[in-house]
Amino acid sequence: MSKPLASRIALVTGASRGLGYATARALAKAGAHIVAVARTQAGLEELDDDIRNDGGSATLVPLNLTDVDGIARLGAALHERHGKLDILIGNAGIAGPSSPLGHIELKPWNDVMALNVTANFQLIRCMEPLLTQSDAGRAVFITSDDAGRASAYRGPYAASKAALETLVRAWANETASTPIRINLFDPGPIRTRMRATVFPGEDPATLDTPEQAAELIVPMCVPGWSETGKLYDYKTRSLLGFRSPA
Repeated sequence: MSKPLASRIALVTGASRGLGYATARALAKAGAHIVAVARTQAGLEELDDDIRNDGGSATLVPLNLTDVDGIARLGAALHERHGKLDILIGNAGIAGPSSPLGHIELKPWNDVMALNVTANFQLIRCMEPLLTQSDAGRAVFITSDDAGRASAYRGPYAASKAALETLVRAWANETASTPIRINLFDPGPIRTRMRATVFPGEDPATLDTPEQAAELIVPMCVPGWSETGKLYDYKTRSLLGFRSPA
């Protein structure tokens, strides 16, 4: 079996369930050593069991990504242990409240921004030096079409994903002349716990699984991937140069 990511180090956030779990496992099957980050220890241990059963390896990092100092410590630990980072998957996020903007308190707004935007900014700051030590650093951040649609009652989440997309594209522009390739991935509606929370009446059997979506993230992480500053839309299976409002 081909291992296009053999000997590569991949950091995956939100790895204890859903798309993060599936992506970590898919990258491990492709040969990467996984640095799995999540708040939930039990979910990380389950992931570790699956990766080991698949013949792969992982390092488990129980961490709340709103702990920005913790992200900095993780970067320092990765530098000491591996001296580089080959792949960064920014997947962790929360849905936030589904309410009119005028009804949302400041704390839930700040909670959404802290994880969906600020934590990813800190990941960029702390992991870029490690990605530059790779011969082919790759970063993929998970977004949503809510960033362009600005759906009613989904204001904090939509705003956070719009901010994330701009942040990631700015970083891609800054690193365009380097070997680092940085992109966005929009999985659309897939069968995750977060999706079920936001759309409780939806039949999950009508949705693709996280495992199906994760299979299309793996090619974006291989050394031969050349695109940067783009968005891959899983629903249309197309690579986009920009987000067009609906």
